[in-house]
Amino acid sequence: MPSSAPHSPSMRERSRAVYPSLSWVCRDPGRLIAFGLGSGLIRPASGTWGTLLAWIIWVAAAPAASDLAIGIFLALAFLYGCWACDRVGRELQQPDHVGMVWDEMVAFWLVLWLTPAGWLSQALAFVLFRTFDIVKPPPIKFFDARLKGGFGVMWDDIVAAGYALLIMALAVRTGVLG
Repeated sequence: MPSSAPHSPSMRERSRAVYPSLSWVCRDPGRLIAFGLGSGLIRPASGTWGTLLAWIIWVAAAPAASDLAIGIFLALAFLYGCWACDRVGRELQQPDHVGMVWDEMVAFWLVLWLTPAGWLSQALAFVLFRTFDIVKPPPIKFFDARLKGGFGVMWDDIVAAGYALLIMALAVRTGVLG
């Protein structure tokens, strides 16, 4: 008997995704953003590659930006990501294509913004965020399965970021991180 719950693609189904070409991605700014400046085309583990690129960009750009500028950038990046991921997902006829990694990038920038400075803290944040994004504990899995369109693509990663930030805050509070 078929389930009435919305279908969320399994990791096996996602790993069989047909990837567009780099030239197709680069022909449109929305595609380029949705595919994380091309990092989403790297296989396997597109989400991890996108998160790694986000970290590199953060290290290069964030020290020069104010908290206000970062907050505004993150809000705009989230909104643009909702639009871009929705449109590109419809173009590909795959609403949450595994190569669309802008969601990971924006969510990880949020984590880095609120994480103590330093490589150890950032590395721990990276591992925590990727773990929560991959494992999808409740309610991440719920949102991933039920929220559709660009907002759904972006939102489950923001919730994964929230989990990572909670663990980071506990690590700071208990003295594990300084």
